[in-house]
Amino acid sequence: MRIAVVGTGYVGLVTGACFADVGIDVACIDIDEKKINNLKKGILPIYEPGLNEIVSKNMGKGRLKFSTDLKSFINDIDVIFIAVGTPPDEDGSADLKHVLSVAAEIGKNMNKYLVIVTKSTVPVGTAKKVKEAIGNELKKRNVNCEFDMASNPEFLKEGAAIEDFMKPDRIVIGVGSKKAEEIMYRLYKPFVLNGHPIIFMDIASAEMTKYAANSMLATRISFINDIANLCEITGADINMVRKGIGSDSRIGTKFIYPGIGYGGSCFPKDIKALIKIAEENNYNLKVLKAVEEVNDAQKSVLFNKFKKYFNNQIQGKNIALWGLSFKPQTDDMREAPSLVLIEKLLDAGCKIKAYDPVAMEESKRMLGNKIEFCSNQYEALKNADCLMLVTEWTEFRFPDFEEIKKLLKTPVIFDGRNIYDKNELKELGLDYFCIGIKTK
Repeated sequence: MRIAVVGTGYVGLVTGACFADVGIDVACIDIDEKKINNLKKGILPIYEPGLNEIVSKNMGKGRLKFSTDLKSFINDIDVIFIAVGTPPDEDGSADLKHVLSVAAEIGKNMNKYLVIVTKSTVPVGTAKKVKEAIGNELKKRNVNCEFDMASNPEFLKEGAAIEDFMKPDRIVIGVGSKKAEEIMYRLYKPFVLNGHPIIFMDIASAEMTKYAANSMLATRISFINDIANLCEITGADINMVRKGIGSDSRIGTKFIYPGIGYGGSCFPKDIKALIKIAEENNYNLKVLKAVEEVNDAQKSVLFNKFKKYFNNQIQGKNIALWGLSFKPQTDDMREAPSLVLIEKLLDAGCKIKAYDPVAMEESKRMLGNKIEFCSNQYEALKNADCLMLVTEWTEFRFPDFEEIKKLLKTPVIFDGRNIYDKNELKELGLDYFCIGIKTK
């Protein structure tokens, strides 16, 4: 079987590489010539553990190709995935211009039956719009060419995307015909040999499933952060509360870790888009609006603790920042809590020295010379008035606390991910503030 994946961002590149790795011929298409030229040289636009190796291996075997020319592949393939970006519009709705542009390109060039799959996260009804856009182009050419639509939302976690694709919890596919279902089953058969289920459904339900899944996970994060803030006020320990509720099989332990809010390319964008979809259908998603409100406020928690500790006398303070990406194992800075924290610190007249194991280049691209970037985590501590832990990278979990205390001007740590032990730090003479635990 031969397929094309249009879009070589996070989803498209992982999708294409993983399909190639099970023996499928894959053409990854993108209009960005620089990106495609770099990919041909083995230079990837994103950091994802294991992706570089899988891309290199399958390029070497000739199963994975990169091109800017969809036309040269479209009539030699069976399935085409649309995996381009759907950034939020000004009103929060998903911007479908890239998706519909690809649809038009398909209609201008296809001459045989295809299954056209929306892989991008798109609102309910998008497949109909894509089908219409393709149909319009076929009519202009006076070509009568059959095709089927499908929706195949992705559920990849940044930092574990290869594992998620190769060993999925489930594969959700929305189809409108038996023929499309059979083709999609054949395509995904290598991934279900170990019992991972394919769930076939109608296209609208598949489109909604992606939004519903991300919304539920975001809700859990905002819920535990809200409870954490209440714990801190009342003297309860959120870590104990989390264990207490996580042992309930109806709740479980996943996504109930307190912190400084969710970020990344999916949750913020998808929550806004689903709220907008509801508004367009005259429905008020009160719970999700609260989820978004809690998350926005949570990104200021570390700054507020810092300001309180120094009695609002923070102008000119030097801050050591550990971690910039929105989560470990990725260089993704989109909607990262660190960006909100940095903006607040800079507005207050603070100076920042930061280190992140992977996201330095992306951070420099976004922040320029607004902050100082350090070559390692301890360099950031020199002459700093405090340490703020923003991203829970593994290498930050067991630092040399004696060295931290020696390098800091003021022995205080603000832990936005609750990875340290308050009693241990107290014994070492370090002031310590985290999320959901009264430490003073």
